[in-house]
Amino acid sequence: MTIAENIDDYLERGIYGVKEIKSDERQMFLSTIRERVILALTDGQVMKSTVYEPIKKLIKQYPDCQMLLDGDISYSYLSKYVKLANTLNVPFTIVDDVQNKTNIGLVLASKNAINREDIYVSKDQF
Repeated sequence: MTIAENIDDYLERGIYGVKEIKSDERQMFLSTIRERVILALTDGQVMKSTVYEPIKKLIKQYPDCQMLLDGDISYSYLSKYVKLANTLNVPFTIVDDVQNKTNIGLVLASKNAINREDIYVSKDQF
């Protein structure tokens, strides 16, 4: 690699930012990629009055997980999941990405790839 290529790469990163792997997935799943997702709840499911109970079992099954919450949802709806995360000592992040919109309200994600098939909850289950 020549010096000119290094400078071009440097300038490109400065103008456009660092290249991101699977950026479409990261936008949809609140900054993580599909292969790490344990559970994904829609905005509407997060806004229900009760916590999705099986999430507690999943948190215990995947102790290295983290919870990602959509910052576009009012904190009054997110607070029950923040409280759950604090109670079960699960790190959580409220992702506020004003440029990208998603209908996913909560993602429970592993730090490593797990490739779980069924990550969505049907209306019948919740």
